[in-house]
Amino acid sequence: MAPEDNKTIVRRFNAEVIERGDWAVFKTLTAENFVNHSATPGTPNGPESMWNTFNNILRPALDRLTVTIHDQIAEGEKVTTRKTISGVHTGTFLGIAATGKPVAIDVIDIVRISDGKYIEHWGINTLASVLSALKI
Repeated sequence: MAPEDNKTIVRRFNAEVIERGDWAVFKTLTAENFVNHSATPGTPNGPESMWNTFNNILRPALDRLTVTIHDQIAEGEKVTTRKTISGVHTGTFLGIAATGKPVAIDVIDIVRISDGKYIEHWGINTLASVLSALKI
């Protein structure tokens, strides 16, 4: 696929999977042998772990969850995206009770796409800083 097509797939994943929690789209866009290289050590790194992060951790904790894509660069099978995942902290978030505070997690990730599906992911984010700020 062309790099621009891969960018479209990543934008669709962010809008339909992360923001809206659409399981059918997740299954369509994620390869069965997907590997999340950024998974916490000792935890599963397959497709289910990625779904768990969005649907069982972020979405229940953050009301009005939104993904804002700031930049995207594509080359070959890889797409790098700089984005912010934001919302209002209205549910328990990794053990922290709801605070009602706005939350913004800055993310830079690289996704490798093969045959129109996510096959690998690498990423860095500001989640640790966000959690620290919620505890104050």
